[in-house]
Amino acid sequence: MEAKERTLLASLRELGSVIVAYSGGADSAYLAWAAKQALGDRAIAITADSASLPESHKRDAESFAHHHGIRHEYIQTSEFDNPEYVANLPDRCFHCKDELFTRLDEVAREREIAHVVYGVNVDDLGDYRPGQRAAKLHQVKAPLVDAGLTKSEIRELSRRAGLETWDRPASACLSSRIPYGTPVTIQNVKTVDRGEDALRKLGFRQFRVRYHAEIVRIEVAPEELDRAMNIEMAREFTRIFKQLGFHYVTLDLEGYRQGSLNAVLQH
Repeated sequence: MEAKERTLLASLRELGSVIVAYSGGADSAYLAWAAKQALGDRAIAITADSASLPESHKRDAESFAHHHGIRHEYIQTSEFDNPEYVANLPDRCFHCKDELFTRLDEVAREREIAHVVYGVNVDDLGDYRPGQRAAKLHQVKAPLVDAGLTKSEIRELSRRAGLETWDRPASACLSSRIPYGTPVTIQNVKTVDRGEDALRKLGFRQFRVRYHAEIVRIEVAPEELDRAMNIEMAREFTRIFKQLGFHYVTLDLEGYRQGSLNAVLQH
């Protein structure tokens, strides 16, 4: 694991200067930190200022970058202006990442920065991730993959480095909460964001709010289900989500699992 980290730092130094596509999650935070170690101010972490990024993630991203002395900026992205993105077909993520990498390419050319990098890791390669196709199209580098780093290794190396993101729950953009075929709008992702913020304030740690038009399906990590499955919490869920406009409030008995909306693609 330590050898892989040395390989990562060496490869980043060889790149000369980089923009890190930075969402503030465990992987991109570790990559931004590593780029800072390898390149100093020749590494810039850039976050898309998009409605699909939870407000809490923006706050966390800013805090992490400030705490570790990482250059950090925002750019505006316009994926919600793209009908192919809004249609929310299974290739939605491609259109999002295509927009992001197009904008980052522009910044790299303007600033004469050699490369754009992003935080995909070895474990991500086996999942359905159309965004990886956009990365290849734009020749975005994947230093964590090139170093052979897995998700668990990134978390352990982050812990050893004292990075507060080492045990941050897995996350994804808010549009991933909307079932394929249901149009993605700024309104419905903001509704999801408010719902997830309310669950966070209730003390839940790993969860998703899945948007099914008039029905909300709440996924809570299996180890937290006991706390969710009582009449008092049911009343609280009902109060919160009916205020957000849902007619029916449901708790998924399978609990949280990453990419649950991709299950329909397997049939």
